[in-house]
Amino acid sequence: MSTAAATPKADTGSKLKLPPVATLGPLIALLIAVVFFSTQSDRFLSVQNFSLILQQVMVVGTIAIGQTLIILTAGIDLSCGMVMSLGGIVMTKLAVASGMNQYLAIVCGILACMAFGLVNGLLVTRIKLPPFIVTLGTMNIAFAITQLYSGAQTITDLPPAMTFFGNTISLGGAALNYGTIFMIVLYIFMWWGLRDTQPGRHVYAVGNNPEATRLTGIATDKVLLMVYVTAGLFYGIASLLSVARTGVGDPNAGQTENLDAITAVVLGGTSLFGGRGIILGTLLGAVIVGVFRNGLTLMGVASVYQVLITGVLVILAVATDQLSRKGAR
Repeated sequence: MSTAAATPKADTGSKLKLPPVATLGPLIALLIAVVFFSTQSDRFLSVQNFSLILQQVMVVGTIAIGQTLIILTAGIDLSCGMVMSLGGIVMTKLAVASGMNQYLAIVCGILACMAFGLVNGLLVTRIKLPPFIVTLGTMNIAFAITQLYSGAQTITDLPPAMTFFGNTISLGGAALNYGTIFMIVLYIFMWWGLRDTQPGRHVYAVGNNPEATRLTGIATDKVLLMVYVTAGLFYGIASLLSVARTGVGDPNAGQTENLDAITAVVLGGTSLFGGRGIILGTLLGAVIVGVFRNGLTLMGVASVYQVLITGVLVILAVATDQLSRKGAR
């Protein structure tokens, strides 16, 4: 059977049959959270507060794009936060300490993240190691390289190209930085790519049934390798956004972003079992995490309880996914 003939079967609309609750769930959860926190704090519904929430989630939201691609193939990437941190250190140190052209340094930082994506992909596709084990190992490797290369020192006095996305513009009384706008553009682009292009449909097909996809003539290993490298690209972009937001190259950045990104993907309705999910749901999931943390902070709730509530949300989201899978059988 030819690849072209098999491609329509990978379409998410006809093959996956997502129930309405799985599609609307993240939006409903976000609306409920907004209504609840608006009754707890007068400042919550302010335009300034919502722009702050978006600025706070832009880094995790960008990482979560790459994480979504991997989870759609029934994999997982625990290294994403540390890889992002390494990319930020590479680009900032090359520009500041080595005097490299700032734009070339940015490219090198992004390429470093993509190199880790390539390594992850090769270990998963060639040696057939589980993604969980592979990325657990590369997470520690990326952390060690970051600390050694930076000398565990924060890098300051960055060139303007690296802080550009931290600049803000005023839209309807809200101060939005360029990084937030860029993140939203990335989501729109990936939504189109996953829905309307052949490589995007192949990603869903591999996650839904890799063996059946292979038998139709689709090179599943190439799809997986492309997914991990593309995920590395988004981690590199996230590293630039992180540097722009903080104004420094921080070797200790990214230590919680891996779990936050996975949380955003799961809350957004993407199945941990692969093959089901909508990329825009991940954006809603990232905003949900941001809304909860912001709202709980305004309520004066200690950060440890914020982590607790986030964990409960993840378990509920996975349980909902499991129940919806059983109901679809």
